[in-house]
Amino acid sequence: MKITTVTAAFACVVLLAGCGSTTTSRVATGTGMGAATGAAIGSFSGNAGRGALIGAGVGALGGVLVDEHQRGSFSNN
Repeated sequence: MKITTVTAAFACVVLLAGCGSTTTSRVATGTGMGAATGAAIGSFSGNAGRGALIGAGVGALGGVLVDEHQRGSFSNN
């Protein structure tokens, strides 16, 4: 159950990190969504703060990866 929740939350963070047209907005969106999702998941285990910090890090990374993909850095050519 927890792995499914974490996987679904991560997928949402990565998808929503694509919102925005600049690197800063994508990373900020990913960080915010990651922190919110991490806090929600962390609250189930009694540690919302740690979950928010981990989620923010994962969300920021997701935002950077989505931004790099949008710019074409991960092409197969």
